[in-house]
Amino acid sequence: MCLFSTVTSAAIFGVESRPVNVEADITDGLPSFAMVGFLSTQVKEAQERVRTALKNSGLRMEPKRITVNLSPADVRKSGTGFDLPIAVAVAAAYGKVPGERLEGILIAGELNLNGEVLPVPGILPIVAGARESGCHTCILPKANEKEGAVISGIRILGVETLAETIAYLKGERALKPACASENGAGEAETHYEDFAEIAGQEAARRAVEVAVSGFHNLLMVGPPGSGKSMLARRIPGILPPLSLEEKIEISKVYSIAGMLNRDCHLVQQRPFRAPHHSITAKAMAGGGNYPRPGEVSLAHNGVLFLDELPEFSRETLEVLRQPLEERRVCISRTSGICTYPANIMLVAAMNPCPCGNYPDIAKCLCTNHQVRRYLNRISSPFLDRIDITIEVPALQYRSLEVKKTAETSAQIRERVLKARRIQEQRYKNTPFRFNADLDQSGIRTYCPLGSTQEMLMQEAFEKLDLSARTYYRILKVARTIADMMESGRIETEHLQEALCYRSIHKRYWLNR
Repeated sequence: MCLFSTVTSAAIFGVESRPVNVEADITDGLPSFAMVGFLSTQVKEAQERVRTALKNSGLRMEPKRITVNLSPADVRKSGTGFDLPIAVAVAAAYGKVPGERLEGILIAGELNLNGEVLPVPGILPIVAGARESGCHTCILPKANEKEGAVISGIRILGVETLAETIAYLKGERALKPACASENGAGEAETHYEDFAEIAGQEAARRAVEVAVSGFHNLLMVGPPGSGKSMLARRIPGILPPLSLEEKIEISKVYSIAGMLNRDCHLVQQRPFRAPHHSITAKAMAGGGNYPRPGEVSLAHNGVLFLDELPEFSRETLEVLRQPLEERRVCISRTSGICTYPANIMLVAAMNPCPCGNYPDIAKCLCTNHQVRRYLNRISSPFLDRIDITIEVPALQYRSLEVKKTAETSAQIRERVLKARRIQEQRYKNTPFRFNADLDQSGIRTYCPLGSTQEMLMQEAFEKLDLSARTYYRILKVARTIADMMESGRIETEHLQEALCYRSIHKRYWLNR
C-alpha cells in the first residue's frame, strides 16, 4: 500500500490561480484526520465531507492516522474546491489510485456527503493557470466543464461523483473530454434601449459618442428630468464589441464572483454596472476577509454608471481614484496583495444643487452655501480623473416634437466602430486598446501637436488653471475627436471641442 501521494490543485488569489499540492500521508497510530497548510474554515471542514464521501462512495479505508498538507503553506487556501483533490489524494495514499495516473492532472471540485461532485467558482482562472503550469488535463465538476473548455490547449474532463473520478484514475472508466466548440460562447441577442427615444440634447449625445469612441470618463450635470440617466442607459447599445482577449479577462472576474451564466460561459457584452448610491467602499472596490471583486472590477472593460453622484459617500468615491488612474484595484491583506482588473469607462450623472435647478436663479431654491456644500461632495482629485464634463439642460417643448428625427443607436454605433477600428490599427502590438488607455509616453507618441495647437493649449492651460493630469486627458479626448473625423493629426478644432468639455466643468467648480 502506498503511504504518500500528491495531487495538484489551485488556489485563487485576485484573478489568478496559484498551484497547490495536496499531499496525503498515511501512518500507523490512533485513527485521526489532520489537515495543515494555512487553511480557511471552509477548507478545514473538508475533512468531514471527504471522510463521509469516501465511505458513501464504497471506498472502505483502514483506520489510520491521516495527515493532509496543502502546500505552499504561505498561501491562504479558501473555498470548497479542495474537497475532490483531498479525497483523491487520500484514496491514492491508501493505494486505491495509481500515483503515476495523477501526474499532469489538476483536480478541483466540492463534495457533498454522498460523494456527488458540486460546481465551484473560479474555474476559468484555475484552468488557465493549469495550462501555464504545464498540466495536460483538468478534472472538474460536470457543471463546470463547459466553462473550463473555454480555455484552449488543455483537456477538460467533467465528473459527477467521486466514485466516477476514482474509476477513471484507476483506468476502469473512460471520460469524454469537453469540447471548446460546445462551450456555449455563441453571441447572444440582446435588446438595448435606443438613442432615437431621446428628445433633443444634441450636445450631450455628441459628448456621449466621443466618450464611448475613446472609452473616456464622462460626467453629465443637469436638472432632474433632462435625460441624463436615459443617455447613460443607452450607452450599452453603442459600445464596440469585445475581443476574445477582453471576453476572457471579464469572464475570469465573473467566474471568481460566481456570476457566470450557466448557458454562456464567456461574457459576450461589455458590462454595464449601475450600483445604488448606498453602496459601501468595500463593495465598490472589492475586499473582505477573503477578497472578492467589487463593482469596479465587475465593470472591467465596460461601463460603471454612478447616478446621483453626490449622494455616494465620499469614501466610496475616493476609492475609485486609484482604479481610474491605474486601471486596477490592489487589495492588501496579511496573506498578500490581491490585484483585480478595473479598466472601466466611468459614466456619472448629477444635479447641480440639492433642488436641481442651479444656476437658474429664478427656479433654484438653494442658498449659495447649500450649493457649495453639495458640489464639494465631489473632490477636485476625483474631478481631475473625468475626461468629459457636459451640461444637460432642461428640455424645451419644441424638442419633444422633433424626437422622431433623432439618430438611432445603430447609426451612432457605426461611427463608434469606425473610430474603434482606427484605434485598433494604431495600437496593434502595443499595451493600449483605446485612446483613454494612453500613458504619458503614449501621448507623446500618438498625440503630437503642431505649433498652432501648442500655443492654444498653453493659453488654455494658463487661463483655465489646468492640472497636468487634466492637460493630458484633454489631449486624449482630442485624439478621439480626430479619429472620429478620420484625421491623422490633432487639429485646432479638435482641441477646441475637447477644451469645451472642460470649460463646462469649470462653470460649476471654479468659483465654488
